[in-house]
Amino acid sequence: MIELQIKKELHGAEGEMELDLSLKIQKGEFIALSGKSGSGKTTLLRILAGLEDAKGEIRVEERIWLDNTTTLAPQKREIGFVFQDYALFENMTIEENLLFVAKDHDLAKHLLALTELYKLKDHYPQRLSGGQQQRVSICRALMKRPKLLLLDEPLSALDPQMRKKLQSELLSLHKEFQTTTIMVSHDPSEIYRLASRVIELNNGKVKNDGTPKDILLKTEGSQKFSFEGELLAIKELDVVFVAVVAIGQQLVEVVLSQEEIKGLEIGQKITLSTKAFSPTLSSI
Repeated sequence: MIELQIKKELHGAEGEMELDLSLKIQKGEFIALSGKSGSGKTTLLRILAGLEDAKGEIRVEERIWLDNTTTLAPQKREIGFVFQDYALFENMTIEENLLFVAKDHDLAKHLLALTELYKLKDHYPQRLSGGQQQRVSICRALMKRPKLLLLDEPLSALDPQMRKKLQSELLSLHKEFQTTTIMVSHDPSEIYRLASRVIELNNGKVKNDGTPKDILLKTEGSQKFSFEGELLAIKELDVVFVAVVAIGQQLVEVVLSQEEIKGLEIGQKITLSTKAFSPTLSSI
């Protein structure tokens, strides 16, 4: 189990704020950290990794990582950290990148085989696609069989098809190595597919904490569904108006009345929701 109670002053998206968290994380959980940019998600990962200081206590399986008198060095924390930008050694082959972490040839071979990279083990990172490089980064993070795997939006730069493939591989690796995983993500489908628990942060505090189903499928009132998107255009068509809305990777059209378009502006963030199969738009 991981137990943490931490505080840290931050400059967030809405100005000065305090990261103030008290959490218990069970061994083997796959946790997704969600929330607006600047809410403290990446800072929490960096504090857990020992890359940033904080006040409070972090205890991992009865071992103190942080308290008033102790700050355990990052290299002693038994973690794996996967960044957005891969951070591979360009002058080393794929296999050498893994063996730099731990001289375990059998484990390196096993990881590369699981991620379909073994035939490329003698290639250098610059010869690989973005998806392949991120696989190498994930494999490298697992070379020390970490107790805690930290992922900072590791798949956000990949195309949807590759992203889905790597999500499956990541989940398989998580289960095989029985590691505790904490991943920052803004993608609801990714969170639902991977996570066993979602912790949503807002201005440094826990806003919601529960299962993906409880957090992601919550609706208000009689709404059947609700999505956030961006209003791209409003077109007049006879006596009605058609709004074009971007939701994730898809564009949808919604028919609105003249009364409903009042207050809507192109480029505005909106909520697309439905009641009794009648979609409505409202600004957020």
